[in-house]
This record gives sequence, C-alpha cells and structure tokens, in this order.
Amino acid sequence: MVIVGGSLEESAAHSWVGTITKSITAAGGSVHGNPDWWGRRRLAYPIKKSMDGYYAVFNVLAPGGALDEVERTMRLSDDILRHKLIRLPDGEAARRGMVATA
Repeated sequence: MVIVGGSLEESAAHSWVGTITKSITAAGGSVHGNPDWWGRRRLAYPIKKSMDGYYAVFNVLAPGGALDEVERTMRLSDDILRHKLIRLPDGEAARRGMVATA
C-alpha cells in the first residue's frame, strides 16, 4: 500500500502509481493485475502536516530483496506519506491467483 500526499493534484498522484509500477518492473518484479486505486481519503492523523492522502494498493510478484531500491525511493520521496510492503502467506497468495496452488 502506498499513500501519496493529498496536497498533490489527482493526476500527479496517478503518475506516482505509474512510476511505482515502472520501478517494480525495472527491479525484476511484476504487478499482479491493476493497482487498486482508492482515491483521496482523510487520514486518521496528520502525517507531514497533511490531513488527506491518495491510497493505492499493489499486488506484486517479486523475488526476495528485489524491491529494496523501490522501497528506498518511496522512503526518500517527499510526495509519498507512507508505504507498506508485506509478504502474503502462501495460502493467501494462491487464493488470489498470484502463485500456483501447493
């Protein structure tokens, strides 16, 4: 999941989704399906003096350690308020059709 700052225009937030997708592909991963765009939402608490953010959820297939540089780029960016990378358990990944069933 990525939260892009709400002070940006929606088109600029969408361009971040494209940039993140290209970065994942360049790192040797792939985005499964289309990113789930939640749009602009109110944050539970202020982050970097911002009360709103654009939410996007990505389902990514990548080898271990491949997304280190992508995560570093998101951490250093002023436009990205928060991001979270998690590894799905094998059963959940299979349920979503991201890997072959075991």
